[in-house]
Amino acid sequence: MVSRRAFLTQSANGFGAIALMAMLAEEERKHASASESKPQTHFPATARSVIFLYMDGGPSQVDTFDPKPLLTQYHGRNPGELFEVAPTQFNNNGTVMGCPWEFQPHGESGIEVSSLFPQIAQHVDKLAVIRSMTSKFPEHTSANYFLHTGHGLQGRPSMGAWVTYGLGSECEDLPGFIVLNGGLIPPGGLDCFGNGFLAATYQGSVLKPKQESLANVRPLEPSLDLQRRKLEFLKSLDRDTIETYGENDAVESAIANYELAFRMQSAVPKVCDLSQETEATRRMYGLDHTFEPTRIFGQECLMARRLVEHGVRFIELTCPSVGHDRWDQHSNLKEGHTKNALAVDQPIAALLEDLEQRGLLASTLVVWAGEFGRTPFAQGADGRDHNPFGFSLWMAGGGVRGGTTYGATDEWGYRAIEKKCEIHDLHATMLHCLGVDHTKSTFRFSGRDMRLTDVHGHVLHDILA
Repeated sequence: MVSRRAFLTQSANGFGAIALMAMLAEEERKHASASESKPQTHFPATARSVIFLYMDGGPSQVDTFDPKPLLTQYHGRNPGELFEVAPTQFNNNGTVMGCPWEFQPHGESGIEVSSLFPQIAQHVDKLAVIRSMTSKFPEHTSANYFLHTGHGLQGRPSMGAWVTYGLGSECEDLPGFIVLNGGLIPPGGLDCFGNGFLAATYQGSVLKPKQESLANVRPLEPSLDLQRRKLEFLKSLDRDTIETYGENDAVESAIANYELAFRMQSAVPKVCDLSQETEATRRMYGLDHTFEPTRIFGQECLMARRLVEHGVRFIELTCPSVGHDRWDQHSNLKEGHTKNALAVDQPIAALLEDLEQRGLLASTLVVWAGEFGRTPFAQGADGRDHNPFGFSLWMAGGGVRGGTTYGATDEWGYRAIEKKCEIHDLHATMLHCLGVDHTKSTFRFSGRDMRLTDVHGHVLHDILA
């Protein structure tokens, strides 16, 4: 008997090879035995969707959301004379490096934000800023796998795959897990968005932030009638197979997915057609900006809002290409971080405002994070090396208590010392907002029950409303 994956691979081509997989997860859920089926939620959810704003390369916490005045006071001093310095990725350690930007308190909460983010700062009362995150890995590829999958090695399911495995999708015409790729695939590659040992249909479907977002999405047939007749012909062949060989889950699922492919050819161009938005909305997101990366990320953020409206469960945004080093400034920190912040500041602020205006922020969890932070001392003269010992990220919407900070690093912004947490805690909290108990969302593989948080993870209740 041919396997489901082989059947779909042999019977699909071009667009269909991607599209036919998109609803297989729901079909498998329908055909699963009662012992294998998963509950939709373990308790009432505060979020229905997740938008994960991935800051590729590791933004510097002491230059963004974790002000440390001592760095300016001791700028140029030997860090080894002031605090214990651990080995870094390149061990090219220079002197203490002050922040090139000013921090100011914002909003009623008074949370301090760097001048790198003047527009996000206006929404600080929506944010829960976590200042004590840590990673187990100091280099990009392993840290990316850890951030995305909860494991530092290749091959585990991405958090987006786990979410759609546990909850399914609310959208019949689009995949439940979509990655909007602005030009940069992170170190670790597409496995950061993979399905691992889960069914292939749970992997992230990568779209580009433009109307022609998916190759071969437009039908080759000159009319819908001809395409429908082809579809009916395929279905008749499948029915003949069932009549000849008996009930077959792979064939029955394929029949349903042909219909999805047909619907996606209409749904994908529509949801990616940003010309349907008002000029005011397009300007708010920066689609008219003179800096191309701002326009690209603005398109990603606006598409993310539209995907949430269509019921897509998990959406990840990658950074636009603004240079080789992403947020990874081992040298020329000021120029690199300035360009990266310019690319994302206006679009993210617009996303938060737009979601709130449309009543969607309360049910959409927005997460901003990189894979680690940066050192408080220079690499060479004007860069910062990788720092997994303490860094910042933030969450908003979807049950998060805005205007709060959680945890702290030491006075140098080097190591987490208060309410120290790790990526497993982030994943546990994200799942909790979606109504999922991270200890119960499991998949039996290799002789044991696997989960996103492995045997770790604690929900960060202090940042929840």
